[in-house]
Amino acid sequence: MNEDAFWGLIEAHRPAGEDPDAERLTEALTERLRRGPVDVVTGFAEQLSWLLYRLDGPAWGEQGEQSGDSFLYARAAVVAAGRAQYEHVLANPAAFAPYVDDLVWAEGLLYVPDRAYRELTGEEWSRETRYSYESGSNTRAWEGFRGGA
Repeated sequence: MNEDAFWGLIEAHRPAGEDPDAERLTEALTERLRRGPVDVVTGFAEQLSWLLYRLDGPAWGEQGEQSGDSFLYARAAVVAAGRAQYEHVLANPAAFAPYVDDLVWAEGLLYVPDRAYRELTGEEWSRETRYSYESGSNTRAWEGFRGGA
């Protein structure tokens, strides 16, 4: 799955109106991905991990008071907000502040590929993506920064 296909899925499944914590988006994506094929599920996981990895750096992570988990969930909320918002926050780290200040999180988005894989195959997935989405894993971005993630 390429980045355009990933964003196409996000946009096609984002509900109209309010969706606190992206719960409706998460359910819709899981429902779609659980129908397969498996390579769409794994491709979704790869793209999600890459996009979260790109937002993992001090420009975003040192805003406000964030734990590693809250930083991860806020980055997921940026992805859930769609491509335009993601690209805006990526280019303008100050635009990340509302996610931190207002505790805008989309934790459930992180589990979409795992749930879809399990429902599709009947097996647990030992997910290993090329990039880790865990906070602080983008060592190049954090290199030389004394505050850490």
